[in-house]
Parts: sequence; structure tokens; C-alpha cells
Amino acid sequence: MNSGVSFAHAWRALRHRNFKLFFFGQSISLIGTWMTRLAISWLVYRLTHSAWLLGVVGFAGQIVAFGLAPLAGVWVERVDRRRMLVWTQAAGAVQSLALAALTLAHVITVGEIIGLAALQGLINAFDMPGRQAFLVQMVEDRNDLTNAIAINSSMANGARLIGPAIAGLVIAAVGEGWCFLIDGVSYFAVIASLFAMRIRPLDVQRRAASMLVQLREGWDYVSKFRPVRSVLLVLIVVSLLGWPYTVLLPVFAGKVLHGGAHTLGWLTGASGVGAFISAISLALRKSVAGLARMLQIASAMLGGGLILFGLSQTLWLSLVLMVFCGFGLIQTASVSNTIIQTLVPEEKRARAMSYYTSAFFGAAPFGSLLSGALAHRIGAPHTVMITGAMCVIGSIWFAIELPKIRVIMRPVYRELGLVNELEEEACL
Repeated sequence: MNSGVSFAHAWRALRHRNFKLFFFGQSISLIGTWMTRLAISWLVYRLTHSAWLLGVVGFAGQIVAFGLAPLAGVWVERVDRRRMLVWTQAAGAVQSLALAALTLAHVITVGEIIGLAALQGLINAFDMPGRQAFLVQMVEDRNDLTNAIAINSSMANGARLIGPAIAGLVIAAVGEGWCFLIDGVSYFAVIASLFAMRIRPLDVQRRAASMLVQLREGWDYVSKFRPVRSVLLVLIVVSLLGWPYTVLLPVFAGKVLHGGAHTLGWLTGASGVGAFISAISLALRKSVAGLARMLQIASAMLGGGLILFGLSQTLWLSLVLMVFCGFGLIQTASVSNTIIQTLVPEEKRARAMSYYTSAFFGAAPFGSLLSGALAHRIGAPHTVMITGAMCVIGSIWFAIELPKIRVIMRPVYRELGLVNELEEEACL
């Protein structure tokens, strides 16, 4: 009985019809997305055998999101979010189907891959803040918002586990092009779920301020409100130095562990196991109490896992370490998302989440480029050991910052009714 109650509590956000529709549609689409991510990495590595070009492709796919996300956040607050998401999902389908056509025709080049990766970055610049801000319309009870973010993370990371495993089999059997084709078709599941929703307009007063003024307001908020600023700084460190290990996995699979596409699938899948465990652990939480401490622990876990992964030359040990790395990376991202979403006022939500997008997905391209260049000079193992050490240093800095953050967060959470008196003592 107790386990049943706990399970029901862990998935309580699914009682909202709109979120349930989104959950099932997005689950299908994200499996295709992760198939494409692995397939692009393997395709580039197969064509070039270059760690540098793996970094370049990662850079091209994310740099556009870094530059445009803050502006996109302002724009998201001015348009119908559901309609915008329909368009971004349709554009994503076109991009994946273009990749499929070129690859299946055996005419694709690295230049075309870079160009299409940049197009996906452009789409993500609008899709990511829009999707994050749209959560509050799908989940009308703010008390369920934290759980919705956790379920959203579990959905993404369940796909991260399943998608690469399927992709490894598909690539070995029929090639990368079919992964892109499956991904392109999977976008239609999300589009269908968006059309099926019944959405009530947000009760937010729209101001006639210019986009430039709103852009400045968003920057002032995230740069001056200490909890959000500190969380974003840790997230930038993890994104810049921790996330890019995923770009180098083909090198570890091929040169360090002497495997092929199936080995890459196992490594990515193991990272997905850790990410999925992270998401489930967040879904089981009943409140936001303790999340700030968890952010410090998760970033340290990622850094330590990367240092040991750089030393490993055994597949089973590398897989175990990938579980810890996946947990640390996604726990950091999901906890950061939850803290920001629960603190930020509705009229600044899309703008705040656009900076979250820039921090998590925008800093990563510079990290991809840096990691690719370092791996080219000193090798992939030494590269992840150095970047892992920097993540540990970031965790130590956040531990020093934590007492100052708690003082500011407690009254905000108390006013919103998100923590009780007992939780405040252990809080945040």
C-alpha cells in the first residue's frame, strides 16, 4: 500500500490531461532525438575519424542556441506558446528528414552535417524556453510543477537510455540514415499531442515594452538575484566542462575500448541509465527541500566520475562510471531547472528559462570545441580528467555560496507554500 501511494505521488503531475498528452507524445519523439544524436556522432566519426570535427559539429549544433536564446525568451512571452511549439516541432521534423535523405542517398558531407546541426540549434533556441515555459500551462497546480519537471526529465532520460541502444542496433544493421528517418517521423507524435490539448490562456498582464527593454529586464533579474545567478553559474561550468564528454564518446568507444557503434551505444545507454535514475529520484521528492545541496553533490559526482572514466580502459568499469556521470549531469540540469522554475515570477518565466537554455545548451558548444581541440592534442582520456577536475572545483565554490543562497530562498519558498517549517530547517 505504501509503495502504491509513493508511486502515485511520484507521478501526480500526470493527473493533468494536457501534461499527460505531452508526456506520451514527447516520449516517442525523444527516443528518435536520441537516436539522431548518437547517429550523427558515429556518422561524423566514421567519415572523418577526427575528435576535432566531432567538437566542431557539437559547436555548430549549440552555438546558435547560445546566441539567440535570450532574445527567443522575450519573443516566447509575446506569442501563443502552443502554436510556437507546433512550428518548432514541424521544423525539427524537416531537419531530421533532410539528414535522412542525404545519408540514405550516400551523398552527405561533413559540411552538410554542420549546416543541419546549426539549423537544429536555431530551432532549439526557440523550442527549449518555449517548452519549459509551457509547463505552467499544462500543469495548472503550481504544487505539481516540481513533479512535472521531474517527470519531464525522466521522460527525456528514459529516451536517452532507449534511443542510443536502438540506434546502435539500427546503425549496425542498416546504417545511420534510418535513425534520422525514424526521428523525423517521431516528431508528429508531439505535434498531435499539442493539437489535442485544451489550454486556458495565461492570466499575465502583457506590457507594451520593447523587446530590448524586456531583454534587459530579464538579464537584470538573472544577474542580480543571487540564487538564480549562482545556480546558473554552476550550470555553466557543468555545461562547458562536463557535458562535452558526450562528444568524445565515439573516441573512447573506438580507440580506448577498441569497439564500434555497439560500444558507443552501450556507453551512451549507461549514461542514460544514470540520467534515468536521476529523474526518478527527483520525481519521488515531495518538496523542493534539499535541492540546492543536491546540486552541489551532483556536480561533484559528475566531476569525479569523469576523472575516473579518463583512467579506465575496461568496458565494464567505463559503463559503471558512465552511470555516475549521467546521474551527475542530468541531476545538475534538472535540479537547476526546478530551482529556477519555482523561484521565478510568471511574467519573467520565459526570459529566465531562456538563460537556463543558454547556460545548459549554450555553453556546451564552447566546451565541445575546447574538448575536441584538447583531445586532438593530449588525447580524450586526459581531456575528460581535466574537465572533470574543473567540475569538482565548481562544486566546491557552490558549497561556499550555499549558506548565502539559503537565506534568500527560504522566504520565497515560504511565501509560495512550497516548504513547511520542518523542511525549512534542513531546507534547500
